[in-house]
This record gives sequence, structure tokens and C-alpha cells, in this order.
Amino acid sequence: VQPPDPASIRVLRGHQLPVTCLVISPDDRFIFSASKDGSLIKCKWDVESGKRLCVVPGGKKVSEERHMGHVSQVLCMAISSDGKYLATGDRNKLIMIWDAATCKRLHIFTGHRDTVSGLSFQKGTHQLYSASHDRCVKVWNVAENAYVETLFGHQDIITGLDSLSRECCVTSGGRDCTVRLWKIPEESQLVFCGHQGSIDCIQLINEEHMVSGADDGSVALWGLTRKKPLALARQAHGMQDAQGLQQPYWISAVAALRNSDLLATGSHSGTVKLWKCSEGFRKLEPLWDIPL
Repeated sequence: VQPPDPASIRVLRGHQLPVTCLVISPDDRFIFSASKDGSLIKCKWDVESGKRLCVVPGGKKVSEERHMGHVSQVLCMAISSDGKYLATGDRNKLIMIWDAATCKRLHIFTGHRDTVSGLSFQKGTHQLYSASHDRCVKVWNVAENAYVETLFGHQDIITGLDSLSRECCVTSGGRDCTVRLWKIPEESQLVFCGHQGSIDCIQLINEEHMVSGADDGSVALWGLTRKKPLALARQAHGMQDAQGLQQPYWISAVAALRNSDLLATGSHSGTVKLWKCSEGFRKLEPLWDIPL
């Protein structure tokens, strides 16, 4: 792994308010992004040219009938592994399903009782998992526009969700300080504890390991067979001086290069940090910072 040349980092501009989520199409050709301006600039920033190919405008609450897009802040999105479907979730409890190629809205899923905070397609299928501030996970079949089931267990809002090829998903439970693995066919769940603060983000590295980040500044590396973290990096992005108090920078995003030993973490410290999972996923070694 080589550190990127800072001059090679490109910036794509177009949203009016903070960008909350984005996905890259499986063929790496397009970026879909959404933001708090409700406009879903969905589908098609072209990765090669950086051009904006398609904008789905959002609207105000009263204009739901007239708008294809969301009328409240879009907080999460997911794309199916065949690149066919794009799912977006908003503060208004709605999940919208789109044709990724044409930007046409295909369906709206309703059922969550609060903000939709996480979406993930099971790899190789059109099964969609959604997480919400209503503390439950729902399972949907997108190809058949069908609701499948609801899973309960978290004691606080769910802040993050991820899945891979197995019929299971993992979630981060915010201030209930737990990470959970949901086994859909068995209708069972495993509970993992280790962070001191609100667990705000989670991602699977492979089918056996995952990484999570919390507002206590820690990054945890987990094995799905152990209830406690295999490795924990405290103050992963260092300390900040907030009104005379020393506090760790919150971890606001985690990512993994799937099926490798490479992780990335984000915070408001001005850098993205890269990490190596060494000693057979028993240790987290910082590699370097990418300044942004």
C-alpha cells in the first residue's frame, strides 16, 4: 500500500449542504451521493471525468406528491452487488429503491417508526437490511418489493449497519454500547461489548472480522467468535482541546478493504488514518495519515 499523492486527490462539488453518504458502483465507474439538502444527487458522478451525470431534486415536506426524491435529509444508501438497485434512507422514516442505471424511483418501503440510519444489501442477492433510530433492523426483498421481517434487540438508536455474503448483518447500537451480529435464518443475535462511548460506525472486514468506531475516540477490531475486541486503539485520531478540556477526536467513519488487512478511519481531525490488522487480527498498527 502506497500513501496517495495529495495532489492526486480530486474534489467533486455540487451539494449545498453536508454530504451524509455515498456509494461507488461495483464496476467503480459511478459515485452516488446524497446530502442534508434533501436533493439526492443520485447516480452518476462519473468517476473518470468528475462530471455530475444525474440529479434527483428533493423538495420540502409539503411537496411529497410532486417529487421523485426525498423531502428530508438522506442519511444512508446502499447499492446491490450487481449494480442494479440503489437504496436510500431518510429522516422521514422512508426507504426509496432506485434503478441505478436510469435514476428512476422504483418503490418506497415504509415501516420504520423513526429515522432510517443504515442500509446494506446482502452480497450476491437483492435482500436489503435496514436499521433505524426506532432500534430495530428490518429485512426486505427488493426484487419482489416485499417486507420480510423485523429484528429487535438494541436498547438505543442503531447508528450503523453492514453485511457481506452470509445471511446475517452487523449493527452498532450507539449509546447502548453494543455491537450486534444478527443471524437471520436462526433468528438469533450475538452481543459484543467493548467501547466506552456511543458506537457510531461499523464495517465487516471479512466474514469473520469487523471494525467499529466510537465517540470515545476508540477503534475496535472484533472477531465474530469473541465477545470482547481482539484489538482496541484508544484515542485513535489523537486529542483535541475543546473549551479548555482535552477530549479525544470522535471516530465518525470506518472502512475496510474487503478480505484484506487494511482499514481506514475518519474523524474531524482533518485526516483519514490507515491501519494494518497485524498478528492475525490481534493488533491494530497505524500506517499513515491522509491529509484532507
